[in-house]
Amino acid sequence: MASGGHRRRGTAPVRPRAAGRRPLRSPPVKALIHASAALLAGTCLAVTLWTGLEERSTALAFGLLVCVGELGRWTGARVREAAPLGAAGALAYALLGADAGQPSHHGVTQVVTVVLAASLLGGVPHTARGRGPMTDHLARRVLTVGFTAVCFHPLYDQGVFEEWGGPAYALALLALLTLTALCDCVLAAALAHSRTGWPFGPLLRDELRGLLGIGSAVCATGAVMALAVAVVGLWALPVFSLPLLLTQLSFKRYAAVRTTYRQTIASLARATEIAGYTPAGHAWRVAELSRAVGRELGLTRPELAVLESAALMHDIGQLSLVDPVPAGATAGLPGAEQRRIALLGGAVVRQTGVDSAVAVVVERQADPYREQPVAARIVRTVNAYDEKVRDAGPGGPLRALEELRLATAGDHAPEVVESLARVLARDCLTLPSAG
Repeated sequence: MASGGHRRRGTAPVRPRAAGRRPLRSPPVKALIHASAALLAGTCLAVTLWTGLEERSTALAFGLLVCVGELGRWTGARVREAAPLGAAGALAYALLGADAGQPSHHGVTQVVTVVLAASLLGGVPHTARGRGPMTDHLARRVLTVGFTAVCFHPLYDQGVFEEWGGPAYALALLALLTLTALCDCVLAAALAHSRTGWPFGPLLRDELRGLLGIGSAVCATGAVMALAVAVVGLWALPVFSLPLLLTQLSFKRYAAVRTTYRQTIASLARATEIAGYTPAGHAWRVAELSRAVGRELGLTRPELAVLESAALMHDIGQLSLVDPVPAGATAGLPGAEQRRIALLGGAVVRQTGVDSAVAVVVERQADPYREQPVAARIVRTVNAYDEKVRDAGPGGPLRALEELRLATAGDHAPEVVESLARVLARDCLTLPSAG
C-alpha cells in the first residue's frame, strides 16, 4: 500500500533500469566460460576439417535432430532447458558407441563439431528475429557435450564397457549423464550470476530444481537414444524423439498460458492507476525492485513469481474505498484501517482466480513484520521506499534508506532493508522522482 508522497502534475513517471541487472561489462567468470567453449569448439572444428567426417550418414542424422530441436527452441519461458530435443540429441551422439551393432569411429572432435554446426544452423531464425544472443546457450552446449564425449569415448574405444552387461552399461550412461547435468547446472548458474549479479547459491539451487523436471527427461532420452541406435540403427531416432518433441510443444503451450496469466495480473495492477487511486508506475516499480530484493534474499523461482504478482497487486484493496486516500498514501491511517484495506485487497485477488499465495501476501502486508511471510515483508519495505523517494530530489534515496533503517524496530525487517540497500548500491537503482 502506498505510504506517502505526491507526483507533480504534468510529468511522466521515470522508469528505472530493470531491477537486478548490473551495469554492462564482461565479468571474468562469463569471459572464462566463453573462452573455454570457443577454444574447445575451434580445436574440434580444425581437427575435423583436417581429418574429415567419419560415418557421414550418422553425423547427418544426429545433426539434423539437433538442428530441429534448436529450431523449436523457445525464449521467454522460465524453464531450465529451452531446446530439450536438441540437448537430448547432442548427448545421445556424444554417447554413441555403435550403430546397429557396428562399432562407430567418430571421436570427440567430430561430436563437438557436428553439435556446434547444427546448433548454429538451428539458431539462425532466432537470431534473425532478435531473440539472441545465443552465446551463453552455445557455450553451455559445447562444454557439456564435450565433457560427455571426453568421458565416454576413450573408455569405449579401449573396450572398458565390453565386459559390462546390458543393465550395468545403461546405468553407466545414466551416471555419466547425471554428472554432465550437474556440471551444466553449475555453468548455467555461473553465467546467470555474471549476467545479472544475483547470488550464485540461489541460482544454482534453481538450476538443480529444474534438473528434476525437464532435465531428467533430457538425460533419460539421450541415454535411451544412444542405446537404441546401437541396437537397431538410426531408425530409432524419430521413434524416441517423438515423446520429447510432444513435451517440448506442451511446454510452449504452458509458456503461452503463463504469459497470459502475467498480462492479466499486470492489467489488474494498472486498475488503481487508471482509477486515480495510486500514482502512475508505482506498482511496476515496486514489483521490479521487490523481485531484485527477493533474489538477494535467496527466494526460489516459484517464490519470486508469487512475490512479483503480489507486488503488482499490493494496492488493489484501495479500489474498495468509497473515499480514495490522496495519492494512495495510507501511512497516516490507523493500523487497523491499513489492515482492513489489505484484507479487502486479498479478497479482490481471491476473486480474480490468481494463486491464493498471492492473496496471502497482499493480506499480510500491513501486519507487524515479525508476523509476516518474507514476501509480505519485502513488498512492505519496497513500497515504502518507492513512496519516500518520489519527488524527494537527488538525496531522496539515501534519506529513504536511513528512514527505513530507523524503522526496523517495528515496521520493517532489518534483513529486508539491508538487502534493499545492497541491491540499490550494486545496480545504481535510485528510482528517480517523477518530477
